[in-house]
Amino acid sequence: MTTIPIEGVVRRPLMPVLAALSVAHLLNDLVQSMIPALYPLIKDAYRLDFMQIGFITLAFQVTSSLLQPLLGYVTDRRPWPYAMVAGMCSTLTGLLLLSFAHSYAVVLLAAGLIGLGSAVFHPEATRMARHAAAGRQGLAQGVFQVGGHVGYAIGPLLAAMVVVPRGQESLSWFSLVVLLAMGLMGWIGARYAAMRREQTSSKEHVEEIASHGLPRGRIILAMTVLVVLLISKNGYTAAFTSYYTFYLITRFGVEVQLSQIMLFLYLVVGAIGVILGGMIGDRIGRDRVIWLSILGSLPFALALPYADLFWTGVLSIIVSFIMASAFSAILIYAIDLVPHRIGLVGGLFYGLSFGLGGVAAAALGALADQVGIIQVFKLCAWLPALGLLTFLLPRGARKA
Repeated sequence: MTTIPIEGVVRRPLMPVLAALSVAHLLNDLVQSMIPALYPLIKDAYRLDFMQIGFITLAFQVTSSLLQPLLGYVTDRRPWPYAMVAGMCSTLTGLLLLSFAHSYAVVLLAAGLIGLGSAVFHPEATRMARHAAAGRQGLAQGVFQVGGHVGYAIGPLLAAMVVVPRGQESLSWFSLVVLLAMGLMGWIGARYAAMRREQTSSKEHVEEIASHGLPRGRIILAMTVLVVLLISKNGYTAAFTSYYTFYLITRFGVEVQLSQIMLFLYLVVGAIGVILGGMIGDRIGRDRVIWLSILGSLPFALALPYADLFWTGVLSIIVSFIMASAFSAILIYAIDLVPHRIGLVGGLFYGLSFGLGGVAAAALGALADQVGIIQVFKLCAWLPALGLLTFLLPRGARKA
């Protein structure tokens, strides 16, 4: 696919802006990842079953998924550079509520507020990364997303080191992380506003238009396929982020701290996969990366539920690395289909697909209460098989 570049006065990627967006993404997702990292502690404190644990994930994901496409659509029409700062205020409120929650209902409310912060952050940050890319879309999205993956990986490790030994109230210490993120997002917003003013005054800004020539029906079909592919990826990932620690504890009898470290390894390797996937996609094409990342992880995913502790760790790392490379390719492929709706696409793919991943987490929790967490992982191993739907992506667009 090709598109008319939007960079105008920008001739090469604005790496300081991309680096700042990556760090902001890291801090944002670090706070988000504290929620699933605390599940063993919360489960014991409130005597919850797996279905109730799944509803905590659902509260976070649904808040995010319902609002992200809407906010993306609104900011497509009227960009708001400082929206991310406002979103982090919601995250800070949710974090403090979660720190001092004394009931399950308050935990759900806190998770929802943190989800609201995520809903505000991702659409506008996706647009900023696109504008700062100067045509290197895979590199830009990879740099932006690697911060989120690293943050999501560090969260469980910090939870194991800080929150688990000291209790739920120590989570409030991470409010300093949120304040740091707000300051960084304010700087990014100022740079982005200045860049837009410079492009407007110089009259060099050109809006992106699609050049693939696909009819509306084919675009809708392609977008549907991409959403389903991302749901398969996020559904499998939801099983790990919500229940991997329980799986390890149940099957191998490991300590909570060791299970958190293994979850950290699963998540941090994904950070490497996502940036390499974006860079490789710039060279060989998005559809090839989608093929390799989703369907290529299937044999390793199928073997994982039958491995011992050591090989479970090895296979989980391999699956994480391969599967994580898909997101940049899927997101950029979707933006290239409708390049005039960057915020909507960013909100849809970060929001709706992750929200449906939250629904999957709740459903998997209910299933785990009935058949056991080990059987759930055996069933989830087949989710990457949905990568076969890549056949349905438009051939003309793939050749372009």
